[in-house]
Amino acid sequence: MICSLFEKRASGLYHNTAAIIDADGSLLGTYRKMHIPDDPLYYEKFYFTPGDLGFRAWQTRFGKIGVLICWDQWYPEAARLTAMHGAEILFYPTAIGWHPGEKDTHGQPQHAAWETIQRAHAIANGCYVAVPNRVGLEKLDGDGIEFWGQSFVAGTSGEIVAKASVSQEEVLVVPVDLAEVDVTRTHWPFLRDRRIDAYGDLTRRLID
Repeated sequence: MICSLFEKRASGLYHNTAAIIDADGSLLGTYRKMHIPDDPLYYEKFYFTPGDLGFRAWQTRFGKIGVLICWDQWYPEAARLTAMHGAEILFYPTAIGWHPGEKDTHGQPQHAAWETIQRAHAIANGCYVAVPNRVGLEKLDGDGIEFWGQSFVAGTSGEIVAKASVSQEEVLVVPVDLAEVDVTRTHWPFLRDRRIDAYGDLTRRLID
């Protein structure tokens, strides 16, 4: 189980956190969301502190998993570092949607970008990616946010192996063959062929 929660460490110090619980009920650990957005009707930078536990993976009874949260899904560095810890499945619990007034113009490209980048994480890291996303309309202000649902699981080559609906709450039970991770990483050895000697500038904000 991956349990999302609002973690209070102290007054004024809060994290968007996921607890990872194994099949026997034991707590394997926690992940604190590293990338904090500031979007209309989200305003997460106001109340969430960026995570300080780094990118991790946990050996569960059934396989080794990595957990990232929502806005983390746009960053290839996060997926890569989690995969480098041995994650065979990347999970991205998510709450993303459209502003209703922008949906007709921007909706399809926004959703396509969201799905594409996470499928790319599966390809680049030779692993499965599982993305549960909210459905429904939440009105906090104005027209609110229409969450676009469409939770999905991508295979090790980025193919969609299961997908939920746009508007209905669903439970997807998706069998995966973790042996495919080894096969994919052997025949598409992106991890092996990384030029780690040449990537130092990734620690810089911008290269002038």
